[in-house]
Amino acid sequence: MEIYIKDAFIKLGQAMKLAGMVGSGTDAKILISYGEVTVNGEVETRRGRKLYPGDEFTWKEETVRVESK
Repeated sequence: MEIYIKDAFIKLGQAMKLAGMVGSGTDAKILISYGEVTVNGEVETRRGRKLYPGDEFTWKEETVRVESK
């Protein structure tokens, strides 16, 4: 799956919402803080992690790639 951004980057919590993985920023914060999300294959615990085009994040075996518009 891909999400498309028009800015230079998107924060991980926002990207999870855009991808429909979570319903709120609070949900994303909890999952990320528990170490359930990976970015480019590594566990990420910072909700504010900046993702750029080409980055990938994964939760529950669903991987999403960030692309630019």
